[in-house]
Amino acid sequence: MSNLTPEQQTRAWLEQWVVAFNFCPFAAKVVNDDSVRIAVCSEDDEQNLIRAVLEELDHIHQADETVVSTSLLVFDKALHHFNDYLDLADIANDLLNEVGLEGIIQIATFHPHYCFEGEDENNVTNYSNRSPYPMLHFIREQQLETALANYPNPEQIPSNNVKRLQGLDLLAVQSLLASIKQ
Repeated sequence: MSNLTPEQQTRAWLEQWVVAFNFCPFAAKVVNDDSVRIAVCSEDDEQNLIRAVLEELDHIHQADETVVSTSLLVFDKALHHFNDYLDLADIANDLLNEVGLEGIIQIATFHPHYCFEGEDENNVTNYSNRSPYPMLHFIREQQLETALANYPNPEQIPSNNVKRLQGLDLLAVQSLLASIKQ
């Protein structure tokens, strides 16, 4: 059992995994600027999970983008089963549209058991989206578009991540991620 809080574990994962391995070439800037908000939802019933999604959408939409560039909503007590998590991610995207934030905010998904469609669950490439806890990543689309416009060959980011992960041993990846949670 870790002595770190879910927020601390998520921050360690961002720094020691996402940034260190450059899975998202835009993450280092927001981590270094300390403009990543990490909100933890410790609820476990669907209505409270939905409420947390709506509150986080409102928070990132209302916040000054220099203070909160991006947000991670971490679920430390719920959504352990990947399919349950995917159901909530679908609901979150529907809510995003219903509250009029489509084109303003987008949602990316991370989960401890993330598995890309059509991939074996033990494929090392799934680890680009594996995280210490189930989480939804709220991204400001305008900031993302600006970052992509200034990045050479952004369409190669996913294939670069696949190559980077395929160059790593599965057990080493699992060990590293387990150590980050410590």
